[in-house]
Amino acid sequence: MKETTKLVIVVPCYNEEEVLHETTRQLADILVQMKKNHQIEEGCLMYVDDGSKDMTWTLIEKLSEEYSCVLGLKLAHNVGHQQALWAGLEWAAKSKFNAIISIDADLQDDVQAIIEMTARFNEGYDIVYGVRKERKTDTFFKKHTAQLFYKLMKTMGGDIVYNHADFRLMSKRALQALVSHPERNLFLRGLVRGLGYPSAFVYYNRNERFAGESKYPLSKMLNFAIDGITSFSVKPLRLITTFGILFMLVAIGIICYALYAHLTNHTIQGWTSLLISLWFIGGAILTAIGIIGEYIGKIYKEVKRRPRYFIEKQIEK
Repeated sequence: MKETTKLVIVVPCYNEEEVLHETTRQLADILVQMKKNHQIEEGCLMYVDDGSKDMTWTLIEKLSEEYSCVLGLKLAHNVGHQQALWAGLEWAAKSKFNAIISIDADLQDDVQAIIEMTARFNEGYDIVYGVRKERKTDTFFKKHTAQLFYKLMKTMGGDIVYNHADFRLMSKRALQALVSHPERNLFLRGLVRGLGYPSAFVYYNRNERFAGESKYPLSKMLNFAIDGITSFSVKPLRLITTFGILFMLVAIGIICYALYAHLTNHTIQGWTSLLISLWFIGGAILTAIGIIGEYIGKIYKEVKRRPRYFIEKQIEK
């Protein structure tokens, strides 16, 4: 007999005081609705404050007094979205809950999709991905760069779900398998996909941000994309080797031409071609060094084995 569903919703937060009241109200209503419909036996919200500089943690403490379902973790300093989410997932993996949903606090993901995700879990799926139907709410730049990222990841051999972020449900056994990964360079979209447990998809329309500003500016999105590619593929390193061989073949051709020109007295004093060649090869070398450096930096972080985060305060009931 399948055990009754005990659901926890993990919500990483960073400077979310403007939206947290509404987020709590909507998510708490969803939990009440699912209890009434006997989809779940028990449910709660776990807010993870990622070292916010505003009143986010104070608000979480007040909400925990107002709502019996609200729990909280306060991290000692800002460690980034993926690490903050990981902190909540590690807590959930050790808890009594057997179904874990992760969602951002900004209410852009459709909270109503949680009902269908839980239904898929009750049908026996270990992982249920929340997938966007379309990207109408994105700017032209973000929409097309996101599409480019997914295509690039596929080209590089990364197995990720198109138009899926961190809105997903996981069973306890899938989550325990996930948190057994020791790596510090987290790219959860790839890690979860690689678990291989039975999975399903729930499609939804993404909303505009309810309040506040996006915590993912262009610089963070670029870093996230680089982390994703370098965490799950060595193809950039292989490309360096391919280009190196190509440059060698071109160099051999240029040497043969230069010797021929010298022997036939057709030597041309062309500083332009020389300058272009030097700049091109120099740029290629620096790019190659940069890619290699990115991988070495990741190895450096992994070898040190420093803790991902420290918990300053905790709200449990």
